[in-house]
Amino acid sequence: MENLIKFNSIDEYNKAMGFETKHPLVAVVDLKKADKKAFPQEVSYYYGVYALFLKQTYCGDITYGRMPYDYQEGTVTSFAPGQVVHVKHRPDYEPNALGLLFHPDLIRGTSLGQEIKQYSFFSYSSTEALHLSEQEKMIYKDCLEKIKIETERPIDNHSKKLICRNIELLLDYCMRFYERQFITRKVVNRDILTKFENELDGYFEGDTAAVNGLPTVKYFAEKCFLSPNYFGDLIKRETGRTPQEYIQNKIMDLAKDELLGTRKTINEISYGLGFQYSQHFNRYFKRNTGMTPSEYRKASV
Repeated sequence: MENLIKFNSIDEYNKAMGFETKHPLVAVVDLKKADKKAFPQEVSYYYGVYALFLKQTYCGDITYGRMPYDYQEGTVTSFAPGQVVHVKHRPDYEPNALGLLFHPDLIRGTSLGQEIKQYSFFSYSSTEALHLSEQEKMIYKDCLEKIKIETERPIDNHSKKLICRNIELLLDYCMRFYERQFITRKVVNRDILTKFENELDGYFEGDTAAVNGLPTVKYFAEKCFLSPNYFGDLIKRETGRTPQEYIQNKIMDLAKDELLGTRKTINEISYGLGFQYSQHFNRYFKRNTGMTPSEYRKASV
């Protein structure tokens, strides 16, 4: 039976790791001080809280879903509530990571709670971990220290606001660091963009569209072995367009070519592009051009 450890609350996490709970909804942890029994050789962790860890040593094989972590010393990994991470620790593993965990209840009704979805890295696949420079590590640690100070003092009317603001500051820095990483990994990113374009072309060259319907961002993200969020951010960073806009432009270009360059009926064209019903194709085409397919074809005669 799988060894699954669940962290549905800050207190559950602290008890499992051998830490004292100083605040019911947030914790700053140093895993060097954790109970070594909390790290069996092979285990899966379920997170019911948000978590970020600055890994300061290589611990072994980590997988999220079926994908291995792309991490090393000085890597930040992040998890959102509902995620499960599988870890196979090295026999000589000595935990060495600085972490922040916070419960969703902490940020309800705050500006951070309203903006949490913009921090898309919480939904990145584990292959897209954040690699920090030495200066970035210092900033990360400084943010954690400010949060830790607040958790160690008596809770007052200012505690929640100050803790949330400092968490938000840390997450904003992580967004900046990810943007830097997109730039420094530009060669890899261009390879992914090329693969996306090739996969997009291939989707419409055979009968894939007719059989499977309109393509989705998720479909192409999986083809590139990336999470939809990371894939979307990368394509937008490289091209200024979202993957959905890319797909839409491709469909429109093909539709126009078919309408003007073939004798196919509107029904045949719509089915070949992945539309289940020609009415959907008509509305889609008109929304993008201001004309129905028939009007576009007649106007070009």
